[in-house]
Amino acid sequence: MNAVPTTKPVTRQGGDPAFFSVYDLHAYYGESYIVQGVSFNIREGEILALLGRNGAGKTSTLRALARMDDPELKHGEIWLDHKPLHTMKAWQAARLGLQLVPEDRRIIPGMTVQQNLELAQISEPLGWSIQRIYELFPRLGERAEQEAITLSGGEQQMLAIGRALARDIKLLLLDEPYEGLAPVIVQEIEKTLQNVKKLGITTIIVEQNAIAALKLADRAIIMDSGQIVFDGTAQAVLDDAELRDQYLAI
Repeated sequence: MNAVPTTKPVTRQGGDPAFFSVYDLHAYYGESYIVQGVSFNIREGEILALLGRNGAGKTSTLRALARMDDPELKHGEIWLDHKPLHTMKAWQAARLGLQLVPEDRRIIPGMTVQQNLELAQISEPLGWSIQRIYELFPRLGERAEQEAITLSGGEQQMLAIGRALARDIKLLLLDEPYEGLAPVIVQEIEKTLQNVKKLGITTIIVEQNAIAALKLADRAIIMDSGQIVFDGTAQAVLDDAELRDQYLAI
């Protein structure tokens, strides 16, 4: 990766440091140039919907932010609460409070709901207590001793979010939280994410169900071919049918 300065975070308009800043990200899968010069800022407690058609680079951007090995970040800066994530590995970024809930949820087989949550708290720094997670997700509490992979898709999504909250979280990254869920379960997850929003947790959500994501989010970024083509309020996207048709096909 190209050398980048690590002395101060990127600033947002007005000169104040943004809570989360991304500057000029370039990431590759092998020789494939996927993330092409992505830059944006997020204020603390804000929810950002990261949208675009299939193949636009949304999940690749999310993985680059989480400091996963693929795609490979070759240039750019990522700052979380004044800390340079672009110099770190995924586990180091996670210890600083960045938590990714991937599309496949990665529920651990052979372990109960309770054990999945306990495993998330095996080392410092810790976040929510398991009891508090059960208060947010009563259904998980009811199924605490059930093998986690036998849960419904919606319950597994709740567990995946609960595991993230079990860590000391500053930024929550959600990749397709509604994927494969029945409409009635999507409504349950929406209520869950509304509760997360009320708690003031800074969140980036990648979601093909763009309307649902926009109704939840404060701001929206639309990507096309690895680049940002729109950065503004979520309401502006909801109000602009031409923009949605051009880049989201909705």
